[in-house]
Amino acid sequence: MTTATPARDGLRETISRTAAGRPVPSAWRRASRRASDEDPVISWVVSIGITVFSFLLRLWHLGTPKVFEFDETYYAKDAWSLLHYGFAKNPVADADKLILAGTTDPSKVFGTGPEMVVHPDVGKWLIAAGEKVFGMDTFGWRISAAVVGSLMILVLIRLVRRMTGSTLLGAVAGLLLSFDGLEFVLSRLGLLDIFGAFFILLAVTLMVVDRDWYRDRMARLVPDQVTGPRAFGPVRRLLLRPWLLAAGIAWGLALGTKWDAVYPLAAFSILYVAWCAGARRMFGVSWARSKALLADGVPAFVHLVVVAGIVYTATWTGWLVNHHQYETSLSSTQYTQYTGHGHCGGDGNHTFIADNPNPNAKWPTAKEPEQHGLAGLEQALQSLWYYHRDVYTFHTHFLNCATHTYASKPSGWPLLNRPVGVAADTGIQPGAVDGGQRCTAPAGSDCLRQVLLLGTPVLWWGGALALIAAGILWIGARDWRYGLAVVGALSTWLPWLQYAARPIFSYYAISMLPFTVIAITLIMGRLIGTARVSTPQRTVGVVISGAFFMLVLVNFAWFWPIYTNALLTHSQWLDRIWFSRWI
Repeated sequence: MTTATPARDGLRETISRTAAGRPVPSAWRRASRRASDEDPVISWVVSIGITVFSFLLRLWHLGTPKVFEFDETYYAKDAWSLLHYGFAKNPVADADKLILAGTTDPSKVFGTGPEMVVHPDVGKWLIAAGEKVFGMDTFGWRISAAVVGSLMILVLIRLVRRMTGSTLLGAVAGLLLSFDGLEFVLSRLGLLDIFGAFFILLAVTLMVVDRDWYRDRMARLVPDQVTGPRAFGPVRRLLLRPWLLAAGIAWGLALGTKWDAVYPLAAFSILYVAWCAGARRMFGVSWARSKALLADGVPAFVHLVVVAGIVYTATWTGWLVNHHQYETSLSSTQYTQYTGHGHCGGDGNHTFIADNPNPNAKWPTAKEPEQHGLAGLEQALQSLWYYHRDVYTFHTHFLNCATHTYASKPSGWPLLNRPVGVAADTGIQPGAVDGGQRCTAPAGSDCLRQVLLLGTPVLWWGGALALIAAGILWIGARDWRYGLAVVGALSTWLPWLQYAARPIFSYYAISMLPFTVIAITLIMGRLIGTARVSTPQRTVGVVISGAFFMLVLVNFAWFWPIYTNALLTHSQWLDRIWFSRWI
């Protein structure tokens, strides 16, 4: 509770005192000093230590099982093709068998035409980096995910520490993310989603760094309280924002991995302007929201949206250089009545030339002579636009009538309604030795191995409650940190509801996980409190928070065998399959 008694704070006045009688720090002091007196060296040692531990955890038997797990069959080969040709070529019919048998010569693995891939290339280029260093095998196409999944933990630790001023809470957040089964398994697969989630989290972290930079810069530029109805506060000297520029680059890389990053980009762009409005109001600017929309909204649009668009386009360089391959082999703009391959027929939507019965369905650029120089770039960009139009049609229409065993409704993702089995080896008989382990199942039963994309249940179920509490505290306590958690989780989850009619998978929710962990950690921090001495409330908060953390750790350890392809008897496996929908 505060009163309106003024107090001097250096040369500037504060307008209130706390219930204890201490003056509330002025806007200048709050803007220029973050609330942490902890040793930064210790915080970095802790952060790096947890990251290295998490990386070693993810390296354990990374190359097993030695099969293409789920969609690895697409992305690992696309990455190998990008590495050798600059674009994704169609693989030969038995490419998977050839690769697993050790035949990785691109001329034997790929045919002549380009492949109609439906996701951008950034994640595949990162997979290709691992293949370049370690070779075209299971370890090679998974190592990049292990590195990026571990870096994601480091970024979250630093973000939470910045938001709370607590190395302890940052470490807790990092360990919670490290012990989540979904993040763990995706960090051991050559899929795209871990890369997209990393770049989204990195972009948001850079925006929070800019938030601190902006307020510190404002405090330096505003010597006195801003007065006058027409005053905006600093504008010209805040046009270039280096951390926001870095965030725009990260958003471009997120979009260059998967298009779903467009939703959190839009949501956090709006939230960013709200942060700027709050800063201007803090320094006395009247009508701060409308003024921030102009003074900060325009620079934010350039730094985030325009820069992200440029970076995104640049990530298609390999495609642009080889655009003629697609113009002559894979293009369509004509609308056809088409039935088959899971597509809902009779709706008038165009499809890919590879599945199009109309042999004349070509992009307009396919009929033009190949251009060079600036004209060639313009032609390539036009073809890229037509390609995007076809890919958009694929995502929004082509799979509407398709089905998949592991498809799930996004409304149930936070509760882990349907995990995805990415690999399984069943029917191992009692007494048989598999992978150096003996099946100990009783007669009449068997053993099996499985890799299941399943989040740690205690973490996800507790996170759902934490997000509800964060939403209440965002409104009730007017604390921007809870808003970041809520906006991040909702903007990476709710948009998927519009695609519930087509097969989509629960592991797409990986992008909302870091924000769920932030909500959990903030609630823990609130339960523990900031008091330096022990109090009953602090003791209760420590017990509840510590118990939850230990439950997450134990829960992760319990599911470890089905995260890591371990040999289990059928009975042991059923002990970990808590619901029939998990089979």
